[in-house]
Formats: sequence, structure tokens, C-alpha cells
Amino acid sequence: MSSVLACRALTRSFPTPTGPLEVLRGVDLDIEAGSIAAILGPSGTGKTTLLHLLAGLDTPTSGQVWWGDLAAHAHAPRDLALERAGRVGLVFQDPHLLPEISALDNVTLPGRIRGHVDLNRGHALLDAVGLADRATAHPATLSGGERQRVAVARALYADPPLLLADEPTGSLDRATARTVFTLLVSLARGQGRAVVMVTHDEGLVEDVDQRYDLTAGVLDARA
Repeated sequence: MSSVLACRALTRSFPTPTGPLEVLRGVDLDIEAGSIAAILGPSGTGKTTLLHLLAGLDTPTSGQVWWGDLAAHAHAPRDLALERAGRVGLVFQDPHLLPEISALDNVTLPGRIRGHVDLNRGHALLDAVGLADRATAHPATLSGGERQRVAVARALYADPPLLLADEPTGSLDRATARTVFTLLVSLARGQGRAVVMVTHDEGLVEDVDQRYDLTAGVLDARA
């Protein structure tokens, strides 16, 4: 696979008392380096389920997920977690920052987990997201937009080729959402990363390279 991210015939169903509930039905997707893709659709259409499958946080009922040349679908969860740490950056609607440590320590947390911390990189990333002067601040003293920018910096810490973002601006006001979205896209493009962003907000995605609609479990590219 030459794509940074690809999936083939991806399905996901969940058991119910009346039979399987099909959430995703044969999804195909290819994302190249430096490409920004948005997956659009209202709540409840399976967008988050798809992103979790692409991130290796859930297992498909059938189909394949590839991170570059790595067959993510063929790896055990523990092995996949180690691969994900270096290949995929994750940004969620909730920043999931640890409240008891500083912004800098939150950014460098992936390095702490892997046993090597690069404080210079942490400071550089905080500078890149406009928070160079907030390195020692704890999450409770940061605004919602600042906390999400810390989360973006953390997602970039391991220098992953792929960023996956699930409603990363969903809890922010319009102006702050635009700021965070523009920052995420500009950083990714400037560093040649691929980005897949799930959102219901069409007003944010005029500047992306690819747009997809997820409807009734089927992913369609917009013309």
C-alpha cells in the first residue's frame, strides 16, 4: 500500500436482540501524505466508529486497515498499540489532558510512556501551537481552545505520518473552533502529514482536499 492510510471493504456490526446492527458497510478509503480529508455526517451515522477502526481502537467485523505498509487489521491489540504510538496521532473532542501535570508534560506524555522525553521538542510544539508561554500551566488554568491546542501538540509529539481527529472542535465556540481547525490543517500540511477529520460542521472544511459523506454506513466522496 502506497497510501499513509487505507481501508478496504471495512464493515462493523454490533449484536442486538433483533439481529446484527450494521453500522459500516464496505468502506473503502485512501489517504496520501499531505492530504487533508473530512468525513461529514450528522451524529449517529457511524463516523466515530469508522475513526476508531482506522485508529486501531476497535476491530472491524470484516475488511482491512493499512497504515502505510502495516496491516493494522492483522495485529493483536497490544502489538498494534505500540505501532500506533509512532504512526498515528489522535485528537478527540475532549482533549483528555492529565490535570495534575503541566501543559509541557502533557505534550511530552507519549515520550514518557515510551521511556524517552525530548523537552526541546515539547517546547517547540507548544511554540508551534501558540502556547510557548503556557508550558508550566496546568489544564485547569487553560481555556478550552488552549487545552485543545495542547492536545494537538501532543498528537504531533511522536512525529506520526497520520493524524486522526474526532470532532476536535466540537466543544468549542465558533471563533475558537476556526482557530484550532486552521492550526491543525496548517501544521499538518506544512509537515506533510495525512489527516482524517470527522466532523458534523461543514462550515469548517472548505480548505480540505477531500470530503466524504457517511450515510447509512456507506462512505461516498463528494464531487
